[in-house]
Amino acid sequence: MAIVKPFCGLRPVPELADKVVSLPYDVMDSNEARAITTKNEYSFLRVTKSEVDLAPDVSPYSEVVYEKAAENLKDFIAKGVLVQDEKPCFYIYKQQMGSHNQVGLVAALSVEEYKNNIIKKHELTRPDKEQDRVNNIMATEAQTGAVFVTYKADDHINAVLAQCMTKQPVYDFQTEDEIRHTLYVVDDATKIKAIEQAFARIGTLYIADGHHRSAAAARVYDTYKEKNPEHTGEEEYAKFLAVIIPHTMTKIMDYNRVVKDLNGLTEQELLEKIQEKFTINPCTRISCKAEYPHYFGMYINKAWYKLVANPGTYDENDPVDKLDVSILQNNLLAPILGIGNLRTDKRIDFVGGIRGMAELERLVDSGEYAVAFSMFPTSTKELMAIADSGQIMPPKSTWFEPKLRDAIVVHLLNGRN
Repeated sequence: MAIVKPFCGLRPVPELADKVVSLPYDVMDSNEARAITTKNEYSFLRVTKSEVDLAPDVSPYSEVVYEKAAENLKDFIAKGVLVQDEKPCFYIYKQQMGSHNQVGLVAALSVEEYKNNIIKKHELTRPDKEQDRVNNIMATEAQTGAVFVTYKADDHINAVLAQCMTKQPVYDFQTEDEIRHTLYVVDDATKIKAIEQAFARIGTLYIADGHHRSAAAARVYDTYKEKNPEHTGEEEYAKFLAVIIPHTMTKIMDYNRVVKDLNGLTEQELLEKIQEKFTINPCTRISCKAEYPHYFGMYINKAWYKLVANPGTYDENDPVDKLDVSILQNNLLAPILGIGNLRTDKRIDFVGGIRGMAELERLVDSGEYAVAFSMFPTSTKELMAIADSGQIMPPKSTWFEPKLRDAIVVHLLNGRN
């Protein structure tokens, strides 16, 4: 069963909500974050990427950065920018991006269920990134950003949440990227119980995005538990902050690849080697946009090519091997371009589909990269199938949009502040 718990959320006062909430810490670098906070003193990036308030030469992983995060969070609370709800609540977070709508339950999930694989994972974490979030949580004594969790859609849960959205929302605003954010507070005891009972019928939850946050929460849990001889499992540190969205409402966009060089090959040699496992045809930017699985766009020297993976070059019965990210990696990036480890190789970078095909052209035309590959998006069903099989997806397989905003609700590890 899936245990979901209400909690006393820390969140922005309504009049400042649109200024406080921020994109996740891991979708921008320090310079981009600094540019945002220079214009907006209320941005929650001052907590999640607190190096913005320090000298540019300070490492984002230094101790002073985490101390600054704690200081800034306390400052937001002291100034009344963030206020904590007096009793445990659930929250319903709706996002609208163009015609796409997603509605999620903001709740505290069980770390033990995460450890016991009731909440399933599909990605490995990087130790340095995981440690960064551990340090941030320990310093602030808060989970400042939510883990994006999904589940197989359930009509009963949809109906229960819809009942909770009949009153006025506490926030309803649009951010600069034209995404609308709406938040409802569920503080009625009857509705809270109905939500808990509805999710108890769900056997499995899946982490869609936020593996470093959930892994960090588990490590912090172990630290707190070891220091607490009266541990019961009901403590706030035994839970982690999540937004839980049904799989039918998730939107995964393409997660494209750009490579800095051709591994010593000429353009003609590259094309010849690719033809061993792909069918290649010239195309335009528009016609090279992948519209079905096993179809890739390649941009090189101001020209687009359509690559279609030949049958027999991947195992259609293996949920990982048949992923497009696996096909490209196993049949082209590794054997031809020499990209062996997507996590560590500095010759490759990744571009979220939200930036469009034109961004791939721009990067290659700039001379910084030699070739770009556009992808067909991984599906949520593929993600769940891999998690169910106990396998791991290749790095950079999914790019979810719209991004959940940090500080829409914050979870304090010590309960009431």
